[in-house]
Formats: sequence, C-alpha cells, structure tokens
Amino acid sequence: MLSENIYTLRRKHGLSQEQLAEKIGVSRQAISKWEGGLSTPELDKLKALSECFQITIDELTGNQVMRACDNAAQENEGSAPRKARESKIGIWLCFTGAVCLIAFGILMVIRPSSVSQINESSMITLNGTGILITLFVLLMLLGMILILKRK
Repeated sequence: MLSENIYTLRRKHGLSQEQLAEKIGVSRQAISKWEGGLSTPELDKLKALSECFQITIDELTGNQVMRACDNAAQENEGSAPRKARESKIGIWLCFTGAVCLIAFGILMVIRPSSVSQINESSMITLNGTGILITLFVLLMLLGMILILKRK
C-alpha cells in the first residue's frame, strides 16, 4: 500500500525517482526500494514525503491516495470522449459554414439574379445576403469555439 502510494504520488507530481530523492534527501535507490516494497521509509522520511506531496502521513500510508487518484482518473476518462465529441461537432460546424460561404459566393457570381431575389424577400433592414453571410460566419465561429474550448 505505502509503496503504491509513493509511486502514484511521485508520478502525479511529475517527479522522477531521482528528483524525489533530492527533495527529501535520500538516494534514488532508496526511492526505488520503497516503491518496490523492498523496504519501508523511516519516520523522518515519511514526514519528508508527506510534506513534499502536501498530504498527511495517514494519507500517505493509508488507502485514501489510491481512491483519490482513481476518482481523478475516472473523471478524466469521462471528459475525454466529451471533448472529442465537441471537437468533432466544431469541425463539422466550421466545415459546413465554410462550404455554405463558398457556395453562396459561387451563386453570387454565377446567378446574380438569385441574390437579388434573396435581398428582395428579406423583411429585415440588413439585406438577405448579409443575413446569410452573417449566419454562415457565426456557424464557423461556433465551430471554432467548440474546437478550441479547453476545460
């Protein structure tokens, strides 16, 4: 249990065995033995470990560290598919907005009369083409927000 906690906490804090050894004043081999369960740290070293990881000695020697790390891992596993799904939706929205803008631009060049009909059918002060262009740009912006969103 203690050996697993030391290993888990060291990895969680992004430390190598050598870096942790330097922080608490022991050799890298001592850390390796503790993590492998071949030896147990003395009380003063347990205190140094708990201060380094900012937890109590009870937490270091108990089962609480593993549960907390398991909960954090489960939360990360749940958010990864959600982020991937949001990113895919964002890419789709950007792509759709870009295709619509391009198609609308081609329509304006090929059939200017159809653009006139869109403008005439609009009841809003902003003409019909302006509304469509604004809608397509907003679609692309929404897509980019979903792609770049970080939590």
